[in-house]
Amino acid sequence: MMPVKTVGVMGDGGTCEYVVGLRAVTSTDGMNADFYQFDVKFLGETAARIINEAKGVNRVVSDVTSKPPGMVEWE
Repeated sequence: MMPVKTVGVMGDGGTCEYVVGLRAVTSTDGMNADFYQFDVKFLGETAARIINEAKGVNRVVSDVTSKPPGMVEWE
């Protein structure tokens, strides 16, 4: 969960809730990593479940940054 809020709509009302970022990588040496290519259907189902079950979340994003330039962990 990121310390960022975003606007959205849930039911009949507007919301201002948190963003959850999904990040998965593959690596053979730990020095370089490529983002894992999730199936789009899986991403959609996972995002819907997170939004419906995690209170205070209204957006899910997927990070597709390789290492380098990005690090595996987020800070």
